[in-house]
Amino acid sequence: MSSARSTKSDIADASLSGLGRQRIAWADANMPVLASIRKRFERDLPLKGVNVAACLHITTETANLLRTLKAGGANVSACASNPLSTQDDVAASLALDEGISTYAIKGEDQATYYRHIDLVLDGHPMLTMDDGCDLVSRLHGERPDQVAELIGGTEETTTGVIRLRAMEAGKALGYPIVAVNDADTKHLFDNRYGTGQSTLDGVIRATNILLAGKTAVVAGYGFCGKGVASRLRGMGAQVIVCEINPLRALEAVMDGFRVEPMSAAAREGELFITVTGNRDVIAAEHFQVMRDGAILANSGHFDIEIDIKALEKLSGGRRREVRPMVEEYVLGDGSGEHRVMVIAEGRLVNLSAAEGHPASVMDMSFANQALAAEWVLSRKGELENRVYNVPAHIDAEIARLKLDTMGVQIDRLTEAQEEYLSSWTTGT
Repeated sequence: MSSARSTKSDIADASLSGLGRQRIAWADANMPVLASIRKRFERDLPLKGVNVAACLHITTETANLLRTLKAGGANVSACASNPLSTQDDVAASLALDEGISTYAIKGEDQATYYRHIDLVLDGHPMLTMDDGCDLVSRLHGERPDQVAELIGGTEETTTGVIRLRAMEAGKALGYPIVAVNDADTKHLFDNRYGTGQSTLDGVIRATNILLAGKTAVVAGYGFCGKGVASRLRGMGAQVIVCEINPLRALEAVMDGFRVEPMSAAAREGELFITVTGNRDVIAAEHFQVMRDGAILANSGHFDIEIDIKALEKLSGGRRREVRPMVEEYVLGDGSGEHRVMVIAEGRLVNLSAAEGHPASVMDMSFANQALAAEWVLSRKGELENRVYNVPAHIDAEIARLKLDTMGVQIDRLTEAQEEYLSSWTTGT
């Protein structure tokens, strides 16, 4: 692997830029909402002179978001938000073709991962875009003197928003951040349809297993879990859902899924997928009772949902790679031996073993990012240091634009209907 290094980038292989350019263009053709925003940004330059630090998955879709920010006048620096999610050809094209400072190498170790975050922060950002809150956490924990330079930020993921709300509750958040993840045009579509499809894409690419007839366990029934469970059932799997939230568990039951605690599901499952945003969801006591050949994958943001350290301890070092992106752990001894397979080291399976979400669904998510960035910058000095929801008018505008690009028309209220909905005097 060759390496291109300069003060502007740290990427794996500069020769991949041509392939990256082609793939970015393919994604762009499927992101018409973001393209329309880019066209306006080029004209109005709402981000002119703003230093933007983006800690995101370096994929084709993200590349088109970064291109949009640059078109709006921003000075953009980007790094990976996960050590295994970078597409090296995309990173090369961003650095060489787009002139965007890019620090991302697929498979980078933890030290390199945080060095890349620091290189992005060296650009003295005025706006942050985060996917998991590592950038914001690093800024507040290691470089607090820079916090005052920030106008605002955005956060893409459920996990990141949880961390940010904890910072807000602890009076530790130093600038306003918009929870892009919580926009309806993000979590209702990206989390459900994007995660649902791309997770199974990653599992199938890594293992080539047949899902039909498999007993699959989905840990977590938020919007991501709903999407994964639905797609598994659609491909013929028998799905068990594990939950801690009684309302979500009830919803899963009403949707026709079996609901069990992990202690019971661990004995039955052939495929396990975690999407909870929490740690140790599958732990030592679960590994010990699993069926021989059970396959484990995680589609939550961090690699802590499957307790890999406990699995390593139980296996006593008996581990080997059986396919690219799949490791086999041997547990027990003698007649009690059984094997547990882990995909992508327990990291984000859809981005580590596949290409992440389809561009057409990321079109809405990244439209939210671009417009939320514009919104927070336009309110410089007006916002408190807390987590904000995406304004409703931005959500509605993105939905309208998406429908337009799909050729879908909807009804409009008549004057009489508007009057009725705003009145309390008309009854039976």
